[in-house]
Amino acid sequence: MVVLNARREGDRVTVTREILEQCVNRKSLLYDKNGEEHYNLISALHKSMRNSDPDAAVYWLARMLEAGEDPLYVARRLIRFASEDVGLADPRALELCTAAYQASHFIGMPECTVNLTQAVVYLSVAPKSNALYRAYESAKKDALHMLAEPVPLVIRNAPTRLMKELHYGEGYQYAHDTEEKLTDMQCLPDSLLGRQYYEPTAQGLEGRVKERLEKIRAWKMERQPKIHKGEKT
Repeated sequence: MVVLNARREGDRVTVTREILEQCVNRKSLLYDKNGEEHYNLISALHKSMRNSDPDAAVYWLARMLEAGEDPLYVARRLIRFASEDVGLADPRALELCTAAYQASHFIGMPECTVNLTQAVVYLSVAPKSNALYRAYESAKKDALHMLAEPVPLVIRNAPTRLMKELHYGEGYQYAHDTEEKLTDMQCLPDSLLGRQYYEPTAQGLEGRVKERLEKIRAWKMERQPKIHKGEKT
């Protein structure tokens, strides 16, 4: 266990007193923090939570922590999961997981095990949505292939006289000045006009977001007929 959990630098293996103390005080669980089993267990935790199985998720959490995994590593993975797999279906998931990270940092092992368990169970039973993940991945494809697309003049900043003469910010509409708090101003480049990256689900609180966004898009569609309804990436 000492060798498996030691720090590796090329052919050199460094064993510290901290690692030695951890290993002699723990049961010999099959675990290699730097190898395949490490990734197998975090994958098992993720997929159990994604499958809304809190019992399996808590088991894999315990397997990792009792074998000596850094609780802050687990907490970071939970924070990622909160946005990738729950998202706006339950926005509080991100807050709770961030709080679990802070708690784990403050009190450490073994006291923080219950904090992480709280987060794992919450994520397991929360409504699921990967709409935020899909939105970013879709936008990333366009961003990488269209790196030179110009920012529309209307939403450019114009701090200098020259920029104003070049019509930067000309025609900008301040949404807070309108009754609906909406404008028909174009914010995407011409080549991407009509793209819809974020497609909310009806899960949990994201159902409300979906209703709101549909109303916003319908309102803008009426004022921008050149945007074809339903056009996506």
